[in-house]
Amino acid sequence: MNIFRTKSVEQSIRDTEEPEHSLRKTLGPIDLIVFGIGVIIGTGIFVLTGTAAANYAGPGIAISFMIAGVACGLAALCYAEFASSVPVAGSAYTYSYAALGEFIAWIIGWDLILEFLVGASTVSVGWSEYFTTILRSLGIMVPATLTGKAALIPALPGLHLNLPAAAIALILTCVLVIGVRTSSRFNLVVTIIKLCVVTFFIIFGIFFVHPSNWTPFVPPAQSIAGKGGLASPFLQLILGFPPQAYGLGGLVTGAAIVFFAYIGFDIVATTAEETKKPQRDMPIGILGSLVVCTVLYIVVSLILTGVVSYKTLKQLNTAAPMATAFEVIGKPWAAGLVSVGAICGLTAVILILMMGQSRVFFAMSRDHLLPPWFARVHPSFGTPYRISIVTGVIVALIAAFTPISDLAELVNIGTLLAFILVSAGVLILRRTQPNMQRSFRTPGVPVVPILAMLVCLGLMLYLPLITWIRFVIWLVLGIAVYFLYGVRHSRLARVVREEVLSEKEIVGND
Repeated sequence: MNIFRTKSVEQSIRDTEEPEHSLRKTLGPIDLIVFGIGVIIGTGIFVLTGTAAANYAGPGIAISFMIAGVACGLAALCYAEFASSVPVAGSAYTYSYAALGEFIAWIIGWDLILEFLVGASTVSVGWSEYFTTILRSLGIMVPATLTGKAALIPALPGLHLNLPAAAIALILTCVLVIGVRTSSRFNLVVTIIKLCVVTFFIIFGIFFVHPSNWTPFVPPAQSIAGKGGLASPFLQLILGFPPQAYGLGGLVTGAAIVFFAYIGFDIVATTAEETKKPQRDMPIGILGSLVVCTVLYIVVSLILTGVVSYKTLKQLNTAAPMATAFEVIGKPWAAGLVSVGAICGLTAVILILMMGQSRVFFAMSRDHLLPPWFARVHPSFGTPYRISIVTGVIVALIAAFTPISDLAELVNIGTLLAFILVSAGVLILRRTQPNMQRSFRTPGVPVVPILAMLVCLGLMLYLPLITWIRFVIWLVLGIAVYFLYGVRHSRLARVVREEVLSEKEIVGND
């Protein structure tokens, strides 16, 4: 068994032309930028901005966003080269298959499945929080047993049901099945709404900024009482440092945490096969959405920590910092408006994370590394409806019954690993296939890909040890699935067997 066999770029493109596996090409550059902004502007700006400022970086959270943005920018340049040259669904999975071999491709595909499933489930729970808050403001009280706040059955205190979280996942599944064009239009509407709300927060909030709240901009480092062991950043455990907040370490830890906020531009790459002119439009969509969102994150974080001190945010321990900021200054109507924007923002994030998951699973099924039954395309809608439905049901179940507070960090570590492998793939393909047509070429090779790998690895090392342990367990499970099913059923394995049989027949005839 050659587990490092590669699938040529040409073969990947030919597979997209098979009628039963052909996705409909309907997306243009604006659609791609909107998709990127739609998923990036969500949990990060409405939730993580405040929690990371309060617990790790203080007003220096703006620097943390810059660090995470640089890591994403370096990786985005590598993604843009791949996405324009290999316009096939699957993103990092497909690129790794061409550059690093089947086993590495499987690992990264399995990794992306975790990233998107857990990410969509986590955001669904956050969506439920904002949704029930808005209902309460309207005088509508939802029973705590239906929102995960209380046990569903008193005799089973560990059993919780978050009905709104499950409902939004299933509703968006229907949108995905109907068609990517419908998803694009839906995403356009909610993205416009939340961008208007973010713009309102910036313009309105700037009048309530107190520069004294920015002093000190980077608070001095201090030990985190009661936090250590598995909850400590991996690098600090290796070097023997006690867990710390603020200071330089806090800035980097904050960057590792808010990295979740940038997940999105890589999902743009999963839609390459459904793009009209991927050679031109994929780099525009990937880089354009990343630039817009990085600027917005930095500005919003500065306004937020200027309106409300990071110490106040820490005391309030809020998961809705933008709305809380306006409540603190006595503007509840503005807080309600921001909550509506958050609902729209999180809705778009769930939609696009689920779409990214279905496209990666679709690509793996088309390669027969997973059962090919999932890879069937709907005859009318032109979407991978089977895997979209399976994805939606799984996300709904996880969101309904699982508290996912710590699992968001799993999304970060999985995405960072994907970025490292894509960056390495650019270097390898430049050497192994120097004449391959590249509509967009990553500048500064090999410096840019190497920097991307180093920065992403550094952020991974600042994630807690428990996150590494959970991630390793997931990878071990994936390796078992690969050797029990994928390695024998993959299309490449079948091609190799057919070639061997053909050679034997030729030798026998001789």
